[in-house]
Amino acid sequence: MAAINRKYARDHIREMYELIKEQSPPHHFEFSDPFWVLITTVLSHRTKDPVTDAASRGLYEKYHDSYGLASAEYDDVKEIIAKVGFSNVKAQRVIDISRILNEEYDGKVPSSIEELTKLPGIGRKTANVVLADSFGIPALAVDTHVHRISNRIGLSKTRNPGDTEIELKKIVPVEMWLGFNPTLVEFGKTICKPIGPRCDICKINSFCDYYKKIYIKKSTGNKK
Repeated sequence: MAAINRKYARDHIREMYELIKEQSPPHHFEFSDPFWVLITTVLSHRTKDPVTDAASRGLYEKYHDSYGLASAEYDDVKEIIAKVGFSNVKAQRVIDISRILNEEYDGKVPSSIEELTKLPGIGRKTANVVLADSFGIPALAVDTHVHRISNRIGLSKTRNPGDTEIELKKIVPVEMWLGFNPTLVEFGKTICKPIGPRCDICKINSFCDYYKKIYIKKSTGNKK
C-alpha cells in the first residue's frame, strides 16, 4: 500500500471538504429515529436509495417499531422489501435484529459501536451511520462512495472500507465527522461518479490524484 502525504492532506482537508459541500446537494434522510435508521441502513446494502427508502417506509407504516417488526411474519416482510437487494436474507435479519433489541436492550438501539456491532449483520459502516445520523455522536461511516472517493482523491490508499476509516481518522478532524458520509455520498452521485467522473467541473480537481495522474492524460490523449 503506497504511502500518502498525510501532512498535505491534513493541511488542506478543510478547504477540500468545503468545496465538496458546495457541489453536493442536501442528503435525504428518510428517518432520524435510531431504530429506523438502523433498519434502513441494513436494507441499503447493494440497493439504490429510492428503493431502500420505499422499503423501509413500508415496514414503518405496517410495524411502527421494533416490537411490531419482531413479531412480523417472514413472508410479509420479504414481500414489503422485495425490490431490495438480497431481500430474502435481509427480511430475516431485520426481524432478528428487532427481536434482539427487544430482549436485550429493552427495545432501544444501543449508542456504542461495540454494542451495535454485536447485532447480526451489523458492521462498522452501519454502526457509524446510526451513531452519526441518529445519535449525533461523531463517527466516520465509510461506505463504497467514501472508500472510492477517498482513494481516488488520494486521502487514502487502501483496499477496503475498514482500512479507509482508519486512514481518514488520521486526517479528518473530529468536528468534521458528522455529515462527512452523507456529503461524500452525494458528491459521489453527482460529481465523483464511479464511471465518468465530472473532473472538468469538480472544484477539488487541483487536489485530486486521479485528476492529476489519469484524467489530464486521458484528455490530452483524446485531443491528439
